[in-house]
Amino acid sequence: MKKTISIIVLALLLISCGAKLKGNDGKPGKDGVSSKTVTITSDEVKDIVAFLASDDLEGRDTGSAGIESSAKMIEYKFKEMGLKPYFDATSYRDNFKIGEMDAFNVVGYLEGSDSKLKEEFIIIGAHYDHIGIGKDVNGDTIANGANDNAAGTSAVLSLAKYFAAKKNNKRSLLFVTFTAEEKGLLGSKHLAERLKEQNFNLYTMFNIEMIGVPFKARDYEAFVSGYELSNFAEKANEYAGNKLLGFSEVSKKYSLFKRSDNYPFYQAFKVPSHTVSSCDLTNFDFYHHVDDEIDKLDYPFMASLINKMAPVIEAMSNTATREIRMNDN
Repeated sequence: MKKTISIIVLALLLISCGAKLKGNDGKPGKDGVSSKTVTITSDEVKDIVAFLASDDLEGRDTGSAGIESSAKMIEYKFKEMGLKPYFDATSYRDNFKIGEMDAFNVVGYLEGSDSKLKEEFIIIGAHYDHIGIGKDVNGDTIANGANDNAAGTSAVLSLAKYFAAKKNNKRSLLFVTFTAEEKGLLGSKHLAERLKEQNFNLYTMFNIEMIGVPFKARDYEAFVSGYELSNFAEKANEYAGNKLLGFSEVSKKYSLFKRSDNYPFYQAFKVPSHTVSSCDLTNFDFYHHVDDEIDKLDYPFMASLINKMAPVIEAMSNTATREIRMNDN
């Protein structure tokens, strides 16, 4: 217990500096929402990853003390930002069982500002678990999971901070960190089924996975799994004003669309549900390896990518109609 408490205290100290608000005083603009500029820094992203991928958390296996400490840090940050719990006013946790083991996703809710569009939701998600203990390499057995997927979790927290500060989303946003992705997408399956039973009005699901390293010699910064299934990438690039997202042959070859937490939402809702990643396993040698460590990641690249994704999601949340659609395949 003492170890868990000390880890959480350290996390709060490390991540105490928030997204920087620059430029203006944040007074309402012409559309009646805040016009403040929000920038995510590489130091902020690195601090989150450094906590989640520390040896103290022992690889964040579902059901472990490490995943509990991770969840408490995420909950603290959601509360600090002013995000609300979604299911229960007293807890951010979406609880379920894996056999006899307690498991939980962490869900933060930011209500939309438009009286009608707020009934539509965008989910921004990433899994915060990893595999725990891995194959021994020179005495190291902790699979820290810095790129997989402390990196994606840092993006979800950073984007939550961005939108909590700006408060200019007309559609509602759910920020979710999933557990048990490494055990077969169990956390996202549970949440997708639970929301489907409640007639949840899902517009699109934006999952973030392994964004810790950049591609080389490609004309885009991240790929979209299931690229051909919808116009998600096309619209995202339109909103970004450049070719931010592209198609990966490797992703299609290995069916990566079906191997991350976007897939259960596609299965349940049949709406555009994709994973955005800068790693299709051709540019990172430490997948499920104990050397997936903090020092392997490119934090300026990560912060840049997050800062480019934020206005894309912002545009998605504010269009008058649903512009992102499934393709007729």
